[in-house]
Amino acid sequence: MYEGVVQDLIDELGRLPGVGPKSAQRIAFHLLQADPADVRRLAEVLIEVKDKVKFCSVCFNVAEDDQCRICRDPRRDPSVLCVVEEYKDVVAIERTREFRGRYHVLGGAISPIDGIGPEQLHIRELLTRLGDGTVTEVILATDPNLEGEATATYLTRMLGPLGLRVTRLASGLPVGGDLEYADEVTLGRAFVGRQTAT
Repeated sequence: MYEGVVQDLIDELGRLPGVGPKSAQRIAFHLLQADPADVRRLAEVLIEVKDKVKFCSVCFNVAEDDQCRICRDPRRDPSVLCVVEEYKDVVAIERTREFRGRYHVLGGAISPIDGIGPEQLHIRELLTRLGDGTVTEVILATDPNLEGEATATYLTRMLGPLGLRVTRLASGLPVGGDLEYADEVTLGRAFVGRQTAT
């Protein structure tokens, strides 16, 4: 344990995802030794990101405007919609350069153990988006783990009566993995080989 503000900094850094106590301590001491201008710039960017960044009113991706750049892009195919769990999954898929449609970010996955049901996700908004008949294919790109599979199964049942083509990413992604950690080749192959969801 350190004194006062140093311990406060370590505690706050330790609350970040993926940052354990030792990493938090290392980051804190790096910041203490860093040039004050660099630390000030970091603090300003943190405040600016909280002030400026919001979620797209259409797809729930991160955006600085009312709509994200993908939803505003007229070159994107509006008839194909890729449903992902988190906005970081959009970045992972975009890196493959295989997908030219649009996205819908659920904001998580169904996980009864964590108290997350369909009503906590952006599923109602997804159904609203599908109501105008523009979308003809929905690609379910949820993580290949228990929660992602449960979410994909739920969505397949919900979307079945709408007469849309509902597909799921093909194998190539490891079960139990997260999309954001998949390399571009593996994720790209999974996109190209996607199959109809059952």
